[in-house]
Amino acid sequence: MRSGDGSFRALAWLMFVSVCVCTSTPAAEPGFNAGRAFGYLQQVCELGPRISGTQGMTLQQELIEKHFSQFACRVSYQDFDVAHPQSGEPVRMRNMIVSWHPDSRERILLACHYDTRPRPDRELLPFNRDKPFIGANDGASGVAFFMELGHHMASVPSRYGVDFVFFDGEELVYDAKDKYFHGSEYFATAYRDTPPAYRYVAGVLVDMIADKKLTLYQERFSLRYAGGVTRSIWETAGRLGERAFVARPKHELNDDHIPLNEIARIPTCDIIDFDYPYWHTRNDLPAACSGESLKTVARVIVAWLQTYQAP
Repeated sequence: MRSGDGSFRALAWLMFVSVCVCTSTPAAEPGFNAGRAFGYLQQVCELGPRISGTQGMTLQQELIEKHFSQFACRVSYQDFDVAHPQSGEPVRMRNMIVSWHPDSRERILLACHYDTRPRPDRELLPFNRDKPFIGANDGASGVAFFMELGHHMASVPSRYGVDFVFFDGEELVYDAKDKYFHGSEYFATAYRDTPPAYRYVAGVLVDMIADKKLTLYQERFSLRYAGGVTRSIWETAGRLGERAFVARPKHELNDDHIPLNEIARIPTCDIIDFDYPYWHTRNDLPAACSGESLKTVARVIVAWLQTYQAP
């Protein structure tokens, strides 16, 4: 993600979708398991950098698909190519979609990005900016969140179907002029230009939600584009007494929710801790993260899924 204003161009790639149907239904377990969620975060980080189009990303996709194969869900992909910002060579991107109750015509979109930035560009010393970036919070936290949430979706009553969407190419960025948000823009454009048989009534993007000192303000674009969704989430947090959710605005961020709002017209809120001190540095490691923070967000989102009513 990046701060400040930005504009987004519609993409014209052809969408290819491959599907893996998962049919077994394990028993739901009581409560979001913070320790297991943190274990998933560590497991993802052990793969190393997960840069778009690399072996690390492929290994992560295999890990996620294997994980969700144990649940009553459908796993599908959106495949497309973009030009590498340095070489110009095509990079294969894959948005990953995990669908719960796929026959539901009204749906809620829960999303994260699952690629990592190519390098830790905010390191103070220039020679450290070409070293590996693991992205424990900025990348792995959303993946771990959804991996753990998968254990509970069968027991979460909701009037809507739910899709977990893992966006590729959020930040295949080597220079400030390089394009962000490839996956979310592709997804939003496909939804707009080839309308599916269902509609998304709301969306929630999670990004950097595992900070040990989790503090979640209302992001300003989220309030502007999806005020009802945003306020309803923070109201849910207030009812639950989750103090990490601070019900006042702070930060104006370009993130994957912008294409969803501007192109697809899906009212989407960004839940993000942008005060994370290790953003885009080598210290964005599991040691800076907490499963309890993931649990805090999960408790709010699960309660929100049960009560949200689209206008």
